Amino acid sequence: MYSHSHVNRPVSQEKILNKRMTAAIIGTSLAAGLLCLNTSSAQAGTSTMTGTAAAEKAAPRPPKGARAVVRVSPNPTTRRGQKVTITGDCGGGEKLKTVMAGVNGNTVLENIRILSSDPKGFKATATLSSKIGNGVGPVFVDCGDEAGVTLLVTHV
Repeated sequence: MYSHSHVNRPVSQEKILNKRMTAAIIGTSLAAGLLCLNTSSAQAGTSTMTGTAAAEKAAPRPPKGARAVVRVSPNPTTRRGQKVTITGDCGGGEKLKTVMAGVNGNTVLENIRILSSDPKGFKATATLSSKIGNGVGPVFVDCGDEAGVTLLVTHV
């Protein structure tokens, strides 16, 4: 007899967030790749636009679900336990719901506190993990129907 243990099993919140974060990573990567292609082709041709205007025209809008913008300061970080500030906007999303940072089950940021969940300008603080080494780790934000990711560089 066949086992149907996978049928009607509830989906965990972690799996939902992982799907959103994967969409954010793919969308951000595609946007960055397209921006590089557009920038290099604009440099090869003759362009009369100035820097900011050309970048705004050349930069494609990220796909729906990956429009949140996230920044971490300071970046790069230089010591374990260092306090960082996470800021950004939800790109049309509801409000900041979650900030996550880690790779393969290893946390990059600890003691994450959301100070303001305003979708037009959120703010959170965290400390760099005491177990972190030199490298690069993702920092994800979940704004409901929009997600975003940036990379945090560590030199500890």
